[in-house]
Amino acid sequence: MEENPAFLMADAARLFRKAFNARARELGLTGQQWRVLVVIRRNPGIRQSVAAEMLEVEPITLSRMVDRLTDAGMVERRADPNDRRAWALFLTAAAEPLMDQMRAMAEALTQDAMEGFTVAERQQLTRLVERYRANLSRRTESMADE
Repeated sequence: MEENPAFLMADAARLFRKAFNARARELGLTGQQWRVLVVIRRNPGIRQSVAAEMLEVEPITLSRMVDRLTDAGMVERRADPNDRRAWALFLTAAAEPLMDQMRAMAEALTQDAMEGFTVAERQQLTRLVERYRANLSRRTESMADE
């Protein structure tokens, strides 16, 4: 019997997260904190509420994570100029070296996970997963529009 691709991808992602979290702890971060930092880096000035949606966590959960990252000197909250009730999030200069370390660690883990794959297989896997994701994304968006 052939395995369901969705299950295989979810299981692979779970194993990747588990290995990533173990390595991230060595740098004093959780995998979830790393995801927060990446979202802020890609979206400087993002509102906390929007970041929570992107990360699929409750706003209070994100607020606690941001509190810890702020205490560690990695994230800065600023009042949103368009809405005084909202916070805009920014990385601090102190976060940059850690971001570089985390990126290198993620790349090394990806290399470990792709061990034994040819260049062509890596490229094919990427194309297939991108298409799979695009199909799901389109269907999710169309369901939201209904």
